[in-house]
Amino acid sequence: MKKNNFIERSISGAVSFLKESIFADEYASKNGFLQSLDPRIKTLTFLMFIMAILFTKSIAILLCLYAACLVLALFSKINIGFFLKRTWIFIPLFSLFIAIPALFSIFTPGQTILTINIIGAKLIITRQGLSSASLFVTRVVTSVSFAVLLNVTTRHFELLRVLRIFKVPQIFVMTLGMCYRYIYLFLEIVENTYLAIKSRVGSRLHYKKGQEIVAWNISSLWQRSYYLNEAVYNAMLSRGYSGEPVLLNDFKIKSKDWAWLFSITLFFVIIILGGKII
Repeated sequence: MKKNNFIERSISGAVSFLKESIFADEYASKNGFLQSLDPRIKTLTFLMFIMAILFTKSIAILLCLYAACLVLALFSKINIGFFLKRTWIFIPLFSLFIAIPALFSIFTPGQTILTINIIGAKLIITRQGLSSASLFVTRVVTSVSFAVLLNVTTRHFELLRVLRIFKVPQIFVMTLGMCYRYIYLFLEIVENTYLAIKSRVGSRLHYKKGQEIVAWNISSLWQRSYYLNEAVYNAMLSRGYSGEPVLLNDFKIKSKDWAWLFSITLFFVIIILGGKII
């Protein structure tokens, strides 16, 4: 017997992850700066930010853009701890491991700044390698941060409609919409499954037996998900769904939106004229 059994840790972890993902949508309903912008203008300006990030060769500009992203998050009433956790996990950390080999002279010859001896092997870190690795990691972190900020500060269905306005294929947008609707039903299934297991086996169970129960429920959940997916889609069709996201209110561009678009466009042009973009 273990104090924290396998079932409780596994299912509770899945539920908390899903709840956190759903909770992020609440930030889009807050009365913040980015939330008040027209979704079309906001998406367009964020695309400009990401284009500047992808093509610039200056780490200083990237750091300034990252600082601007954090400031925008603060003005949009987003918890910084929550935002950093969503932007530094997975992709940025993975990119950091990818960039490590570029530090050494084997892959990036150049001026030596540090020599490391490991079990008789001599590893040389070059200035050029450190610069290229830093540029790569900073670029990834900054671009991911802007993408997450756009997603967090925009209601899901508004973002789907913007994608259709920008001529993203309908099948792609429809798939995203189906996944978003299904996550709520999936969360309910996970919670009910955990409650059913706990009511039948108690709060504690040997971890090996717990692994068997969780494995069986994974296969059962997969089968239920398949049939539930069909049921959800048919229910959407019966209510008039045609593959296009529908909103109660149409988008309206205000003077603040035009001012924001003008300022970001001016910033983008300044970078181009400054020779920072290839």
